[in-house]
Amino acid sequence: MAKGTGRGMQPDMRQGTGGLRERRSIAVHASRAAAWLKGDGRGWLIALAAGLFLAFSGAFGTSEAPVATRLVFWLGLMLAGSLLGMSLAAASERFGLFEQRPVVTALVIALVMTPPTSVVVWWAVSLAFAVPLTWRSYVSLLPSVLLVAAAMTMLNVLANRRPRETHAAVEGEGPPRFLERLPLKLRGAELYAVSAEDHYLRLHTSRGSDLILMRLSDAVAELEGIEGARTHRSWWVAKDAVVDAASGDGRAVLKLRNGVEAPVSRTYARALRQARWW
Repeated sequence: MAKGTGRGMQPDMRQGTGGLRERRSIAVHASRAAAWLKGDGRGWLIALAAGLFLAFSGAFGTSEAPVATRLVFWLGLMLAGSLLGMSLAAASERFGLFEQRPVVTALVIALVMTPPTSVVVWWAVSLAFAVPLTWRSYVSLLPSVLLVAAAMTMLNVLANRRPRETHAAVEGEGPPRFLERLPLKLRGAELYAVSAEDHYLRLHTSRGSDLILMRLSDAVAELEGIEGARTHRSWWVAKDAVVDAASGDGRAVLKLRNGVEAPVSRTYARALRQARWW
């Protein structure tokens, strides 16, 4: 890629590098925004389906109300609750909270959102069903709200999980920090994959493999600069290292240049397939 902006102009090289970095940053954020839009779309569909089910089933003692009242009541609550739940899920992903623990993520989000959501439900129940606003009625709502919130957040967390990705370096950037951790015998080798073995990481490279003491989540953060992704809870794979893929019996495997086969969990298979890893 040319470093200038073209048409006879020769800007300062540092400005060109800065422009590349800025464009890469914009592209990365745009791709993440697109991924979030797709995830949010699934979240809204889940909320809509849940609202319709609860309305037509007359859940939690609402069967005596007219269908129109139940539809407005449940759809409104499900959509409002999903907005809060997805915001909390986005925050947990942004800060890497409870990584690789979807059940814990869902339960924590449900616990955090239950008190404020119960206030909304409290007000909505009073408005729709003429129930007095008392502390006793508020407290009586908490278990039901927690149950629904836990179910909804679990569905959303599982539906929207994506592999943690790393991105190729742009011109002018130094090598990924993680490469400095390679043992001397592997220095200068091309990194194919990193897999977790107890408290250690096995480094799969063009010069063989070796172990280092490190957590995989910390390693992925330092692998920015190499295009790759988590393919499994215990594997990160460089995209350029993949030479073939096979799937069967509900599972997929990526074959790497060194002959190693990296597993792909069902959690990440769809997202990796959409990214054309195979």
